[in-house]
Amino acid sequence: MAGHSKWSNIKHRKGAQDKKRGKIFMKLAKDLYVAAKEGGGDPETNPQLRLTIDKAKANNVPNENIERAINKATGNLDGANYEELTYEGYGPGGVAVMAEVLTDNKNRTASEVRHAFNKNGGNLGENGCVSFMFDRKGYIVINRTEENIEEEELMLEAIEAGADEMETYEEAFEIYTDPENFQDVRKALEDSGYTLDNAEVTYFPQTKSKLEGEEAEQMEKLIDMLEELEDVQEVYHNLDEQ
Repeated sequence: MAGHSKWSNIKHRKGAQDKKRGKIFMKLAKDLYVAAKEGGGDPETNPQLRLTIDKAKANNVPNENIERAINKATGNLDGANYEELTYEGYGPGGVAVMAEVLTDNKNRTASEVRHAFNKNGGNLGENGCVSFMFDRKGYIVINRTEENIEEEELMLEAIEAGADEMETYEEAFEIYTDPENFQDVRKALEDSGYTLDNAEVTYFPQTKSKLEGEEAEQMEKLIDMLEELEDVQEVYHNLDEQ
């Protein structure tokens, strides 16, 4: 895990993406819908919903938007039924790509995702063709510039709660867990008074592929085009962006 801070990359890319497409409210509304649909509409008994509500509020999503998404999921309002899917494929130079989507129209989404791959030198593959190249992990970020945090104390608390490891960078601590231990570690750190800048279960590539020149430009265009699609929630890849 050692190396350049993942959080720095996330903040840079997501900040630019959200300003460019202005679709973050829609994406978070879908996340809220799925969390409430799967675990119920009470954030006190649904940790994933509580986490998604916190994320929505951090991105200034109005309370009425949050409530509407939850009410749709719990049957209090009529609305679309969303399905979670993952598309896998290869970008230029054989870079592995996965796109997590939330859609109410699989045919539309499949067509749009395939078009993005084809237009940018890639090809959409079968389920499982690249997912084995990624590890799924819990990922927690604590900002170290806003609070006086003792590194050793935080590490001990995280490990005792079930974390696997912690990386320290100038601006943040990054904590990694097994997916099964994620909620326990998250809750333990919150109960200890730490403010979490980010907390999610996500994918990390086992190895990275470096591209140059035209292939690198094509790959960046593919990532951007996928992320601009309304139904795409997250894009994972193993491109070495350093």
